[in-house]
Amino acid sequence: MPYATLEDLIERAGMDEIVQVADRDGDLIPDPEVIGAALTHADNLANGYLAGRYTLPFSTVPDLLRTWATAIARYHLHRDGPPEYVTADYKDALAGLRDVQRGAISLPLPSGGEPAATSAGDHLSASPRQVFTDDFLRGWR
Repeated sequence: MPYATLEDLIERAGMDEIVQVADRDGDLIPDPEVIGAALTHADNLANGYLAGRYTLPFSTVPDLLRTWATAIARYHLHRDGPPEYVTADYKDALAGLRDVQRGAISLPLPSGGEPAATSAGDHLSASPRQVFTDDFLRGWR
């Protein structure tokens, strides 16, 4: 399940902007391949930050992640240079993902979307029983 959709992009940016940046064939309709590539890029980038902390994929997409993925996809749709406010949203999304990655914030998840186990706790190990004990080696010394 993608983190953001065309509908999310339209809600955030408006249909006029999305047509301007995603209509490559001039028919005044956003090209599905262009939108799909931007959304896939946003998912992959987010997964890179989240994979160490969460078990992916999520069963439902947290709203905060949807917002960040929308900002990332929108930024990448502006291939001729995004406006300043789009760049600011993109940078905010990356900062949020970095905060999640380092554990400063956590995504609000429904039950079942538990964070992945981390290696921050104690480590336990087990070893086999000692074979060559002093009793076993008595007489060989």
